Amino acid sequence: MVCGYLDKMGFRTLAVHDGFQAMDALEAAKPDLMLLDVMMPGLDGFALAKLLVNRSTVPILFMTARTEEADRVLGLEMGADDYISKPFSLRELTARVRAVLRRSDHRESKGVRWKDLEVDFESFRVRKNGNPLDLTTVQFQILALFLKSPGRAFSRLQILEEVRDTSFAGYERTIDVHVKNLRKVLGDDVKEPRYIETVRGIGYRLGTE
Repeated sequence: MVCGYLDKMGFRTLAVHDGFQAMDALEAAKPDLMLLDVMMPGLDGFALAKLLVNRSTVPILFMTARTEEADRVLGLEMGADDYISKPFSLRELTARVRAVLRRSDHRESKGVRWKDLEVDFESFRVRKNGNPLDLTTVQFQILALFLKSPGRAFSRLQILEEVRDTSFAGYERTIDVHVKNLRKVLGDDVKEPRYIETVRGIGYRLGTE
């Protein structure tokens, strides 16, 4: 169920059934994030996390029915990036996955250059041909989302899940307004876009080179 939902939200998932298989998957698949159930057979989540922090920088999110504070503290002290207790909603899990990945992306990359844009993920600054652009927080988050996954098409719901702006009130079409305003700041031409392309029936993606 978890894998099916995350796949639907645009992630690629790989499920394994115990800690030893997870170690093999880490080497073979090189995932961007590991969701670990504490109560795994063979090698439980805590033991696996202890091994992982010495071998890899992959972020870890624990999923568990063990809700005691001592267990949560233990998991975080072992190097986990977040901890979600069962039962949980799939929307909350997705939000936590995105948050952990954002923090991981920020640790690994402070910024990016693309076409005539310079984007600094730490200072939330954008320059075009060396000149600063005045983006709102939501506009910056949308642009950063596209830049971190070039070529990938995002649905309005996926963008909404990423920015999580309370003013949206869950209405996906508000994304269109933010994208329109972002295009205006970037000086993009809707008919012949250089930065953000509309993907009919889906949503938006970063423009091709």
